[in-house]
Amino acid sequence: MAGAFVLAPTIDLTLGLYLVAPFGASSVLLFAVPNSPLAQPWSAIIGNVTAALVGVAVCLVVQDPVLRIALAVGLAITVTILCRALHPPAGAVAMTVAMSPDAVQELGFYFALMPIGIGTVVLVLIAMVYGRMTGRHYPFRQFDDPNRYGTQDLEPMKRLGLTEAELSDILGRYKQSFNLGVEDLARLLGAAEMQVAAQRSGPTVAADIMSHNLITVQPETPLTEIADLFRRYRFTALPVVGGADRFLGVIFQIHLIDRAREDSLRLKRGFGKALHRLLDRRREIPVQATDIMSVGGPRATADTPLSALLTQMADGAVDAVPVLERGQLIGIVTRTDLISALARKSLDK
Repeated sequence: MAGAFVLAPTIDLTLGLYLVAPFGASSVLLFAVPNSPLAQPWSAIIGNVTAALVGVAVCLVVQDPVLRIALAVGLAITVTILCRALHPPAGAVAMTVAMSPDAVQELGFYFALMPIGIGTVVLVLIAMVYGRMTGRHYPFRQFDDPNRYGTQDLEPMKRLGLTEAELSDILGRYKQSFNLGVEDLARLLGAAEMQVAAQRSGPTVAADIMSHNLITVQPETPLTEIADLFRRYRFTALPVVGGADRFLGVIFQIHLIDRAREDSLRLKRGFGKALHRLLDRRREIPVQATDIMSVGGPRATADTPLSALLTQMADGAVDAVPVLERGQLIGIVTRTDLISALARKSLDK
């Protein structure tokens, strides 16, 4: 809808083709299935533009409408495959051009630039913004792209022992290269391996491995006290609770760093000075736990199996998972608890 809204002002009421119907099909791919190889910028832009060029060329040479449409669509599919830019709406682009001889006579090959080329570029740019806003990756990551830390190590879920060529061979063997990218296949196989490993961990549940005797903080606990607790106990996470041990959120050490970094940029001062200001006990209005805690992370119950906990912490997004019972905090499973449990399991075999 956003793409159509932006492109709508480019409609030419005399030609009626500046907002062409295939853009609707392109929007479905770009916004609904952004990980599809058929929805990537190269496929979308080059596919649509190439199909438009083919359609214009056929339209200028062939007069018979039936033959013109058949040739335009068939040649567009062939050329986009050869260009490794297969994009299903491109077939509709070629058909639209072949069915619009008047517009082609007036615009010629310029039709491939405007509306097709520029319109597709606009859709792709909007899809990139939409992906960032919704937490999705578009364009999709390549297999050898740097990980979230900027290093060349593969993400944990993709460390399969299979090379990119081997994964590509699997996709080709099952004729899935147009439906799934190497990056997605690696991620899915990694998740499957993790699930299998988790299921082999047996009937262990959160209650068996969680820490019960917890050190917690209140929503109004000042950040200086929280920093002291992190330093004293070497924790990586502190739960935030209200009355009757009601769970409100959790604070990770990275939250302190993030807040100091935000203040550093906002106040245009060095990180060290921003951190010192953040932890200054003489602040008139001290920063409190409720100001930096996370409230949307994973949670567990006493009966949550070890397999689920392993999956929640495998990607490194969180260091601990709170264990709740009817909204009350009854324990917490840290990464250390998880590693210890898996180590005991391995010794029992």
